[in-house]
Amino acid sequence: MTQLSLAYIFQHQKLLVDEKFQLPQVEKIASDLPIHHSDQVIARDLLEDEIIPDGYQLVPIRELIQTWSNTEFLQASRAIQLLEWRRNHKFCSHCGHATEIHPREYAMICPACAYHQYPRVQPCIITIITKGDDEILLAKSAHNKSNMYGLIAGFVEVGETLEEAVQREAFEEVGLKLKNVRYLSSQPWPFPSNLMIAFHAEYESGDIELQLEEISDAQFFKIDQLPEIPFKGSIAHAMITQMVENKKAS
Repeated sequence: MTQLSLAYIFQHQKLLVDEKFQLPQVEKIASDLPIHHSDQVIARDLLEDEIIPDGYQLVPIRELIQTWSNTEFLQASRAIQLLEWRRNHKFCSHCGHATEIHPREYAMICPACAYHQYPRVQPCIITIITKGDDEILLAKSAHNKSNMYGLIAGFVEVGETLEEAVQREAFEEVGLKLKNVRYLSSQPWPFPSNLMIAFHAEYESGDIELQLEEISDAQFFKIDQLPEIPFKGSIAHAMITQMVENKKAS
């Protein structure tokens, strides 16, 4: 009997699932990427001209975050990031030769110069900034057409610490200086290959001054008068709701 593998089959940022958001089981083929080398869970690209099987649909992974458990989302995140890595490293960045897949490691190898290209993640900080006992800074992205307010976030730059990135992003985006920067948690975020690193910091000084190309509005909101916040399943939602619960309990 042919052994079937649980399959994360992606077309760009959309995942193939049935009407109950369950994954298909398929026969493994040579081009499949194992999610973990020791199991039968694989990742696969669905080509543009391939037919979607009856009973299945392509659903944006952002929507599944709100439906799936954290474990399911983390595995889907791993799958899509591995596919993105393989897709973007078909040629050697040193000499331009076509690469080959390593038989045992997650590595694209150049047969000409032996250079190895491994999956990379992009570290991003995300910060919940509090003021006093009952206020949280929330900001509206200039690129977001909805009324959702989120947290200050940004990529870590070369040569800076995570704590320095927290301070820099807050000053650049809203003109504030922070104190008591503390690590909270992290979350893989496959858009396309980020690691969100969460911090809590307290307001120290400054007046809100917007970086208009990034932020269209930012305010300190009372914890019982919050605007629309990011969706459940995102690390921003978890940070905000946990902070509100802690503040109300103290």
